[in-house]
Amino acid sequence: MRVAMMSRPVAGVRNRTLILTLPGSPKGAKENLQAILKLLPHACVQAAGEDSRSMHAGGIKKLEADAGVSAANPGFAPNTSSAHSHGHVHQIPKPHSTPAERAKYRSNDPRAGPAQRYRQSPYPMLSVPEALSLVRQHTPSPISISLPLTPSLTGTTISQDIRALEAVPAFAASIVDGYAVHTDALISLKGSKPTLPVVSVSHADAASNPPFLPLGSLARITTGAPLPPNANAVIMVEDTVVASTKPVNASTSNPKLEEESTITLLSTSIAPNENVRDPGSDIPLNSLLLKAGTALSPLGGEIGLLAASGVKSVPVFRLPRLGVLSTGDEVMDIRYSSKMTGGMIRDSNRPSLIAAITSWDLCSDVIDLGIARDTPSDALETALRDALQLKDLDIIVTTGGVSMGELDLLKPVIERSLGGTVHFGRLRMKPGKPTTFATIDGVKSPSSSNASGGRETSRKRLIFALPGNPASALVTSQLFVRPSLEKLTGRHPENTALQHVPVKIDMQEGVKCDPARTEYHRVVVSVGKDGYLWAKSTGGQRSSKVGSLKGANALLVLPEKEGRLDYGDRCEALLLGPLGGS
Repeated sequence: MRVAMMSRPVAGVRNRTLILTLPGSPKGAKENLQAILKLLPHACVQAAGEDSRSMHAGGIKKLEADAGVSAANPGFAPNTSSAHSHGHVHQIPKPHSTPAERAKYRSNDPRAGPAQRYRQSPYPMLSVPEALSLVRQHTPSPISISLPLTPSLTGTTISQDIRALEAVPAFAASIVDGYAVHTDALISLKGSKPTLPVVSVSHADAASNPPFLPLGSLARITTGAPLPPNANAVIMVEDTVVASTKPVNASTSNPKLEEESTITLLSTSIAPNENVRDPGSDIPLNSLLLKAGTALSPLGGEIGLLAASGVKSVPVFRLPRLGVLSTGDEVMDIRYSSKMTGGMIRDSNRPSLIAAITSWDLCSDVIDLGIARDTPSDALETALRDALQLKDLDIIVTTGGVSMGELDLLKPVIERSLGGTVHFGRLRMKPGKPTTFATIDGVKSPSSSNASGGRETSRKRLIFALPGNPASALVTSQLFVRPSLEKLTGRHPENTALQHVPVKIDMQEGVKCDPARTEYHRVVVSVGKDGYLWAKSTGGQRSSKVGSLKGANALLVLPEKEGRLDYGDRCEALLLGPLGGS
C-alpha cells in the first residue's frame, strides 16, 4: 500500500449525496481517489435509494467482481519502488493518545439519543483559580485603535503613553482680577500709597493681545487674561482704590460710562510673579499626561486633561461587542403576556445580565440576542452563528443548556457544529458547577466592519456558557466574564474591579462550608461600629433563587473545608459594589 493511503480518507452520506473528503496533498488525494474510484458507481446507486438487501444478495465476491476489484487489485497500480525520488523520507503522523482518552473530552453527540449520553461529565473538575487562568490565557490581547477625543471615550483604556501637545497655560496669565504691573516700578515707592495711571486693558478672550506696559503704569486685567509684555505681577483689585476716572471709548452705547484713569495702591508689597501663572506651570509642553493602561473614568478628569493640552486623537484599546443569549424551550420572554402554563419560566437571566454587564462600562455594545430554543435541533447553532458573524460579537454569554440533560446542547453545538474548543466545562464551585468557557478561532467579520474600530477580518471569539439558574449566572458572570472583558479592554490585572477584602462573619448561626467546593455566598458588606468590614447573608443561597442577589454587594468566598465559620470569624469577600451602611 502506498504511504499516502495512511492519511485516512473520510466518506459519508447526507440525504442522497455521497460526500468524500480527500487529503490536502496532491499525491495523497490522487492515491486515495484511485483506491475507491471503481467503487463509486456502486456507492452512488445505493445512496440514490436502491434496496440494499437485493444489491448485496451475491455477497462480497460478486460486488468485487462487478466493480473489477479484489484484495489483490485494490484499484490502482502499486508502487513497486521503495525508494523516493524527491530526496526526503515521509514521516507518518501518529496520535499520542488513545481513542478512549480523546473521547472523554468530547461532548455528547445529540444524534445518538438520550440513552447514549454521558452518565458522568467528561470534563475535568477545575478549581476557580485554574479556570480563571484558562480564561486569561485564551482571551485575546487588546487591540489598540485611535479615536477622536470626545466624552464617549469614558470607559476606554489608554493604549500608549500620551504627552502634552501644548503647554497650559500657553502664556503668562493672571490668577486674579486686578492690575498688571512691573514690580521694579514699586521699589522706590515702598511704604507709600502711590497713584499710577491705567494705560491699557487685558481681558480673558481669544483676541486679547495687550500692548507693551511702560514702567510705572498699570494695565487693568481679568482672571485668566494674558499679562501685557513687560508686566511681571498682578495687584489684586481688593488692594486698590479708584483715584480718577475718564469716559469709556466713545464707540460704546452708553456715553456716560466711565473707567479708571488712575488707581491708588493700598500696598506696594508685591513680589515678582505674584498672582501669575507662568507658561506651562499647569501642564508643561511634552509632559506625560496619561500612562498606557490608564482608564478614562466617568468623572471626566482625564478627558479634561487631554482636551486642555491639545490632544485631539486618543490611542485606546477597542471596547468589545458582547451579546447575551438565553436558551431553552421552557424560557419565556418577560414581555410574554399570556398565562404561564406547564413548565414555562420567565427569562430573568437575560435582563439581569445585560444590566450588570452594561454597568461595568467594558463594552461598546451589550446586545440582547433573545432566546434560542432547544427545538428544532439547529435553532441554537443558527442563533450562535448569526451572533458571531452577522452581529460581529467578540463575546457571547449564554445561560442554560450546559448541564447533563439530553437537551443541554451548548457544548455539543460549540464543539461539533461550530468547531470550537471547550476549555473547561465543570468547576469546583457553588453555585456555578457546569460553567463552560469556549473559544472559536478564525470567525470572519462582516465586510462592512473592516474599516470600523480596528476590527480584523478574522479573529478568535469567546463563549461563556453560564448555568441557567439565576444566581449561578450572575455570580459566574462576575467571576469569569468580567476578568475576560478587563483583559480585552487593556485593564491591568491589579486594576480589576473585583476587590478582595477581609471581612468578619455577621451571621449569628454561622455558615456551613462545603468540603468539596468553594462557595460564593451572596452577602451585604458594611462597615461595623468597630471599624471592621462585616458580611451579612442575603438569605437562602439556592442557585435558582434570584432573590439571593437582591441588595448583595459582595460574594463571601467560603473555603473548601469541613465544618463551619462562626459569628465573628474572618473570611475573604469579593466586593461587587459600594459598601453598605453600618
